[in-house]
Amino acid sequence: MLEDELAYVLSHDRDLKQLIIAENRDSFGFLRKLKSEGCAHRTAPLDRVPMLLKSGHGSDFRRLAKPLMLFPFFRKMHEDMKLRGGQKVTVVVNLLRLGLHADLDLLKSEVYRNIREMASFSDGILVFYGTCGHTLGKLEEDFADLGCPLYFLKDSSGENLEDCISVAFGGNDAYAEAMLACRGTGAIYLTPMWASSWKLMENKGKKAVDFDSKYLKDPKYSLAVKLDTGLDYDPDFHNNVREFARCFNMNIRNMKGSVELAKRSYENAREAVIRACNGKGY
Repeated sequence: MLEDELAYVLSHDRDLKQLIIAENRDSFGFLRKLKSEGCAHRTAPLDRVPMLLKSGHGSDFRRLAKPLMLFPFFRKMHEDMKLRGGQKVTVVVNLLRLGLHADLDLLKSEVYRNIREMASFSDGILVFYGTCGHTLGKLEEDFADLGCPLYFLKDSSGENLEDCISVAFGGNDAYAEAMLACRGTGAIYLTPMWASSWKLMENKGKKAVDFDSKYLKDPKYSLAVKLDTGLDYDPDFHNNVREFARCFNMNIRNMKGSVELAKRSYENAREAVIRACNGKGY
């Protein structure tokens, strides 16, 4: 649900060493957004990613280059490359299925399973989710012995974000203020991803906190808030919001969002991984 924000922050990271997207049927839209930004990347099935990470300037390169270290010029060039390389990271993106939001138990099990799999080859994992109705609220506790640090989307006070709408508003408090601004009127907040995907999120009687047609047809819900974060990957955003509002007999209200929180959380996680790796000497 946050793939727009993720596409934005990755395409604006000029210090990426390598970007690898885990290849699956849920990654096509994300890959299209990266391409629209001219963001270089490669794709591979998740089980092949460890092999890709081991390729490149490995032990063979170091063995061949070792005799050149006798020359001051090459030695200095090597140190400069190490310094610059120490400020770059390889990012592996593993997108999970949108429909998981319709079953929070399944969402939790899939997030947990993928964290365990990715931890085997990662120096750190940024969980690009909110707590999703507190479904993912105990990740730090449950993975305390993982051996791979986890990072989260956080607001300026250091609190984990409640959900993707909190991310779009710029924090939990900003989200709460937006709800107060609706003056007690029930409102549904639509980012471009929500507006294009809400039909996938309809509650089918499972444990979910997302869209339920009967629930949304309650007259107390009368506002469809079009939340503009400034990203324009989806040219149908306005039409999708209008269709949603018409379907549930709601008025449309425009509100301003931001990608700043997603960007800052990503940068904080990246810098933490760089510091940790440099402290290990690689």
